[in-house]
Amino acid sequence: MSCAARAAVRSLWRLRAGTLRPLTAYGRRIGVRFYSSGMTLDNVNRAAVDRIIRVDHAGEYGANRIYAGQMAVLGRTSVGPVIQKMWDQEKDHLKKFNELMVAFRVRPTILMPFWNVVGFALGAGTALLGKEGAMACTVAVEESIAHHYNNQIRTLMEKDPEKYEELLQVIRKFRDEELEHHDIGLEHDAQLVGDLPLLFACGTLGTLFGRGVRGFCVLRSRFHCNHQRKQTKTVL
Repeated sequence: MSCAARAAVRSLWRLRAGTLRPLTAYGRRIGVRFYSSGMTLDNVNRAAVDRIIRVDHAGEYGANRIYAGQMAVLGRTSVGPVIQKMWDQEKDHLKKFNELMVAFRVRPTILMPFWNVVGFALGAGTALLGKEGAMACTVAVEESIAHHYNNQIRTLMEKDPEKYEELLQVIRKFRDEELEHHDIGLEHDAQLVGDLPLLFACGTLGTLFGRGVRGFCVLRSRFHCNHQRKQTKTVL
């Protein structure tokens, strides 16, 4: 069993057993605002910033496609407004990362067309199982994304929290909103998917999607950095 599958099993078993608490209960919520901290192309670790922005852009794009798929199926049901509200926040996340992509000259992942199709299919497919299936997918995806954002916050704090303050503000704000989405999923009966295999499938697919987007972008960034180093050595 893969690491992603094991993580999904642990999370979903707690969800099934009713012991999965809202993630916002595990820490103080942070109110933030955006402002310019002087981050420029010249004073940051380009490799680290490129990797963070590319991964987060791909993840937010995938999340947008998941919610688009859910709305296509459940948009006219009672849970439609709830999904729409979460989707609107994801649109804001994607808009911000689009701006950061331009500001720091970061190229998007080459798999955007793939995430476009897979994300929509995942959202629509789990929504076809009903409100509970869609919310179980949301819980799994948002838990994975929040964990990923927390890792990025730790990385930037270790590097130079003052230099990366603007990016930290963005990531913290979005992390908190992803935690809200996770908790909304719990509030709307994610744990009530009647069939345990279906619950496992919804959560595992959601977890694999979140980690797949992140993993591919990280590998691509590392390959690009190694390629650049080889080119530099050849010139020298």
